[in-house]
Amino acid sequence: MRVALYQDDVTLARRVAASAQSHDGRSRLFLALEHDSVTGYGEIAPQPFALNGDPGLDDVLAALDTLLARVSDVVAREGTLPAWSRVSGLASTTPAALFAAALIEMATLDRELRTANASITDLWPHEQHARLQSTVSLLDEATEWTVEGTVARVRVKSAPGALSDVARERLRALRVPVVVDFNCSVTHDEEVLEQVASIQRVAVVAAVEQPYAAGNLVDHARLADRLDVPLSLDEGVRGLRDLRHIANYHAASMVCVKPARVGGLANARAMFEGAGALGLTAYLGGFFESPFARQVHRALAENCVSEPSDVGEVSTSDGGEEVRTSISGFGLEPSLNTLERSRRLLLIEEGES
Repeated sequence: MRVALYQDDVTLARRVAASAQSHDGRSRLFLALEHDSVTGYGEIAPQPFALNGDPGLDDVLAALDTLLARVSDVVAREGTLPAWSRVSGLASTTPAALFAAALIEMATLDRELRTANASITDLWPHEQHARLQSTVSLLDEATEWTVEGTVARVRVKSAPGALSDVARERLRALRVPVVVDFNCSVTHDEEVLEQVASIQRVAVVAAVEQPYAAGNLVDHARLADRLDVPLSLDEGVRGLRDLRHIANYHAASMVCVKPARVGGLANARAMFEGAGALGLTAYLGGFFESPFARQVHRALAENCVSEPSDVGEVSTSDGGEEVRTSISGFGLEPSLNTLERSRRLLLIEEGES
């Protein structure tokens, strides 16, 4: 087994301000996992620091060391890599470990597909065209909104308080519904009800996303009963048990499932199926990944997600081709330009640990 881990620090072409942080750039982690002369690639894009239950970059890197050691033990014991669907089972359930599992799982799946000379659509047949959701902010008047004509829905980052004139006019110009994303910043229902009523005067509100803290189902249930639009949970969605609790409490009718947050693609697919069985409407979210991981997530969405999802490209100002085509596997892989400009954090040759 040969493992190389790369960190590519990119600057987003358009800053996205949220209630507790500003998304100006992102560190994307790429894993090249080689075994028996076949290499697979994985990618995650963790936040720079821990927030609202999600791990920071340093936490994920530490968890990766632990999980890669467990994968190496499997190879030493069994003579081959674990099947891609086993990877999440090797990890603990801490937020950082789930991100680490998602990275290794993606690389393992890519390698398995390449070994079989198969593509991702052989595993997940194309069932529908992916509908796109993009993200802008009501909290930053300096950054212009760019919403492509192919976008079906827009997530608008927000926080309690009155809308500015600029925000109101930008909302009025939209031709698609919006999801108002509070990112856990709300302290009482009226903050949400007043802002939603104000937005509804100029735009169509499809849902309100994660007003209260992750895990606070009681306040979400009360607010959901008072809202005249669906309530969605995001930061509070990390596993099948969360879905069951959300449904039991009637805390939301929609959920955002992010593959990295829930431990990878196998877990995400199980959660989409589980959400449907519980009567919850699910969509796929992201963490500002490169076109490579977005391609993988799009394949999952086109197999089992009908809602607009976060699978469109994220524009950066770093230049150069970020991906190149591959004959099998996911159809794309990180380009040589991406890997060469990245900082190599780890190299494990077969027999090392």
